Amino acid sequence: MKLTPSIVVDIFKDCLPKNASLSEDQIVAVRGIVTTVMFAKEKLSAHKEEICSLLAELPDSFYKSKGGGMSFLNMCVDKNDNHWTGEHRTMEKLLLLGLGIGKVSFTMPQEMWAILPGGMPYITVED
Repeated sequence: MKLTPSIVVDIFKDCLPKNASLSEDQIVAVRGIVTTVMFAKEKLSAHKEEICSLLAELPDSFYKSKGGGMSFLNMCVDKNDNHWTGEHRTMEKLLLLGLGIGKVSFTMPQEMWAILPGGMPYITVED
């Protein structure tokens, strides 16, 4: 699957709850950089393979076993050195989806983000 802004946004929107009466066990709460979102657990699970495929398009430096993590600011470039998006909001949507399925984590705690380049966190993708 090719990493594009439209596919990330489409999957993100589809994972949002459509029913306000979902119970707590049907929701996954995810805190990103500036956004906290609630995903429908069932929808997130249904898109897991697609999300993993999109994350696989990120450079190796994001992967735990290959680089250990990379700045969120570099998430706009894919593994082929193509600039796939210019929007931090779109990058954060991919980040939130990855966090939601447990495939992505922050490399350092939020208290340390201020000392990092641009004050942005480093992201690690699990292999």
